[in-house]
Amino acid sequence: MNIDWNAKGYQKDFAFVPKYGEAVLDLIDAAPGALAVDLGCGNGGLTGKLIERGYRVVGVDASAPMLALAKERYPDTTFLQADACTFQLPEQADVIFSNAVLHWIDAAKQNELIANIASQLKPGGQLVCEFGGKGCAETVHAALEKIFAAHGLTYRRTFYFPTVGEYAPMLERHGLQVRAALLFDRPTPQQTEDGLADWIRMFDKAPFAGVPEELQETIIREAVETLRPVLYHDGCWYVDYVRIRIKAVKEEK
Repeated sequence: MNIDWNAKGYQKDFAFVPKYGEAVLDLIDAAPGALAVDLGCGNGGLTGKLIERGYRVVGVDASAPMLALAKERYPDTTFLQADACTFQLPEQADVIFSNAVLHWIDAAKQNELIANIASQLKPGGQLVCEFGGKGCAETVHAALEKIFAAHGLTYRRTFYFPTVGEYAPMLERHGLQVRAALLFDRPTPQQTEDGLADWIRMFDKAPFAGVPEELQETIIREAVETLRPVLYHDGCWYVDYVRIRIKAVKEEK
């Protein structure tokens, strides 16, 4: 995953991420007692919702600071610090659930990711996930791309935002039959007064690597002023999220 998280800042100012993910849980139809993995569990924002539904839950995340917060919230739950592309479970899962995670994994590693997910599911097991889809936050990224260029810099796009048509065949090549897939717009309100700037600082770190801090802040402020007429409404900043939501089932052989 191509980000180092500010775990406490995420928990304080970006609670909308797991909140929106609660609707994705309704795609799971496994019976209570099933083994469910919260892949990219972060601070445990949705881990508890899986526990409430009666599942045996394992949380998996690459971030030690995020997992520390999750363990504080759910001390009796098993959490593994591991990469999504290589994590291994003691037994195959009935469900692998993931919210707002898979777009952080580089495009070149997506086949490795899917192959590993498939290997950790039982035959008939479910992958239920939502993540950024084609066009996600494009208004922000396009503006930053132009502002970087004006400063003689290259804006690196590190997110992976596929269409359904791109992602579903990848899943099926690895034996995961797609049962439901949807790409949809979800303009997302930000919780802080300086919402867009805070969003950029939290989620869009990679393009700023190596850029002097003073110039970083100049670029962010220029983005804020450029995008205020477009993304600021009724006293609130919005980011033009696009989500892809998928349910796939591992083939039984």
